[in-house]
Amino acid sequence: MYEIIDNYLNTLLNDSTPAAPVWNIESIRQGKQPHWNYIDGCMITALNLLADRSGDKRYSDFAESFIDYYIDASGSILGYSKDKYNLDDINEGRVLFSLFKKTGKEKYKLAIEALHDQLLSQPRTETGNFWHKQIYPDQIWLDGIYMAQVFSALYEKNFGNADYSDIIEQLSNVEKLMKDSSTGLYFHGCDVSKKAFWADPVTGCSKNFWLRSIGWFLIALSDLSELLDPVSVKTVNRILRNLLTSVAHYADSDTGMYYQVVNKGELPGNYLETSGSAMIAYAMLKAARLGIVPSEFADLGQKTFDGICKKYLKEENGKLCLAGICLVAGLGPENNRRRDGSFEYYISEPVVTNDAKGVAPFILCYTEILRRIR
Repeated sequence: MYEIIDNYLNTLLNDSTPAAPVWNIESIRQGKQPHWNYIDGCMITALNLLADRSGDKRYSDFAESFIDYYIDASGSILGYSKDKYNLDDINEGRVLFSLFKKTGKEKYKLAIEALHDQLLSQPRTETGNFWHKQIYPDQIWLDGIYMAQVFSALYEKNFGNADYSDIIEQLSNVEKLMKDSSTGLYFHGCDVSKKAFWADPVTGCSKNFWLRSIGWFLIALSDLSELLDPVSVKTVNRILRNLLTSVAHYADSDTGMYYQVVNKGELPGNYLETSGSAMIAYAMLKAARLGIVPSEFADLGQKTFDGICKKYLKEENGKLCLAGICLVAGLGPENNRRRDGSFEYYISEPVVTNDAKGVAPFILCYTEILRRIR
């Protein structure tokens, strides 16, 4: 089954250019000009990891040429604006650390500093957590932990004083504010001011457990577990272990996959979703490999990955496609009240094929599978 994956990925790369990657379905649908964004960032991060794991330079060469297109000699980043204070824009910066180390090109270091400069002035909630974006005041989203905190850790490790205290404080606040005591799952977002139309008036949290937001959080935790010092990592590993234990209860018994709204698989319209399932599988496989959770979790992760392959990796119009990917979901802002965090909202968003928000986690998971079978 796995032999077709490399062919699938090569097709995506062959059909893509830095200006027009076929995996960025949002940009294609909205007719956006090429710009720095987290969707491409997820894909390039995954390709670099696959190159490391497989030894195939095609993936890392493509990744380097892709990033080169977006950063000029002065370190300016195409389509990036600090003033948006958008944590999503930090994510693609993860790949710059390895590129700077590999090439020594100063432009990568300059771009890293520009993104870090955003975080230095990023607005914060009264709890000390980053706002998810300028347009989402006082709001913490699980997505944002992945988008910003791994970059922060890499910066501290490479150019800072290895001080991870702010990262740990923000994670601890997320656990305190956004964890549901009855299920052990985490809500998608929390408005600390409790003013957002979607926020619970008592807790400030959104209404449901969106699969991909939990997936982002789990990838962040599993990646941070390899970066932090032995003291700081204890908090990360505890949160990771507890969440993996909780979410495992909601796996589909046949496929090992997870539902778009995690704990409501029995409701009409809910569906087994690719991106969040791959994220959970990656976190399970990696956490088991690192000894954070028992080895049984690696078997669960493998079952999920195999389930995705069997259910959603299929040929369409003569080409392999990865289907079952939620295109996008969010909370608000005020002028978009359709995005209210309800069950009905989450299942109403488009489901697409070959979007990097699903493909990239699938590749990440594949790198862990390769560790098991080779």
